[in-house]
Amino acid sequence: MPGDEDDPRRFGYSRDKRGDCVQVVVALVVTPEGLPLAYEMFPGNTADKTTLRGMIETIQRRFGKAERIWVMDRGIPTEEVLTELRAADPKVRYLVGTPKGRLTKLEATLSQLPWSEVRPQLRVKLLPQDGEVYVLAHSGAREGKERGMRKRRLKAYWKRLADLQKQAPPRDLLLKKLGAAQDRAGRVATGLVHTEVSAEGRLSYLLDRAALRAVRQREGRYLLRTNMTADDPALIWHCYMQLCHVEEAFRTLKGDLGLRPIFHQKPERIEAHLFVAFLAYCLMTTLRQQLRGHAAGLMPRAVLEKLATLQMLDVCIPTVDGRELLLIRHTEPDPDVSLLLEKLNLTLPPQPPPKIRYPTARTSM
Repeated sequence: MPGDEDDPRRFGYSRDKRGDCVQVVVALVVTPEGLPLAYEMFPGNTADKTTLRGMIETIQRRFGKAERIWVMDRGIPTEEVLTELRAADPKVRYLVGTPKGRLTKLEATLSQLPWSEVRPQLRVKLLPQDGEVYVLAHSGAREGKERGMRKRRLKAYWKRLADLQKQAPPRDLLLKKLGAAQDRAGRVATGLVHTEVSAEGRLSYLLDRAALRAVRQREGRYLLRTNMTADDPALIWHCYMQLCHVEEAFRTLKGDLGLRPIFHQKPERIEAHLFVAFLAYCLMTTLRQQLRGHAAGLMPRAVLEKLATLQMLDVCIPTVDGRELLLIRHTEPDPDVSLLLEKLNLTLPPQPPPKIRYPTARTSM
């Protein structure tokens, strides 16, 4: 339990908002192709920013030192660790997202730089500074997605405010309902709409149009930082897209492979549970690689759903002399499953021959 130093289960920051449950932290390293390379288990109260240094040492110890490119979320590295990476020998290259506050500081300088088109609907600006390169990326597809999400939340929040203003509940109840509405709206409520509740319990609200224009200008844009050279913006973008593989890996582990919840009490059993889940993810990734060559566009999840329709049946036929004839048969696949097996170059095993099973001898007391 949390009081035992040898037990990795700890109370910590929960992305599922379950701070009442103990947890462990799992770090996963994948290759640029999404193939799993290594994983580590940490106590549940481990902060993300404290794991990078140990993971780099583990990978270098297992696979040797090389000029690798580490692609990370902005919450993983600290400034101290990034300084160590820039001074390492051999150099450790990295690419990491940055908080929006840094974009505000560099906005004036970046506005004077020209855009470079990497591919359709994607353009970047590169700003070398203090041994690093800041990359301002603008994605048309991401802009449409973020704008749609913001519009839906703002519309729902605005409608809720109108309903509360019309209902005019008592002031204390109004404040509770307003807080719940702001919690659902998120940053839309705190940044774009100003609300005020008078002493008499009257609600008034106003849209901050200047803030809305600023938000619209930043939709689809995000700032990266790297110690890679600025010669090839397309390479930097390609490296950043590897984060999609990591995010997909954790979605697969948590969803399809049922990594959690973990109903184990002993640390070694928790470790074994994670090891089995890691092996299962290796098989899922291998299946995904096979599908790319034989059935492009088909995801492993869909394959497993199709193959789940196949079943093995034990057919027991009693004979006149007291024995049993045991037949083990698999169901015949439907046309879709047969086509899938053909594309993957897989065949069902042949039906095994029947077996004679003798009944267990009984003795009377």
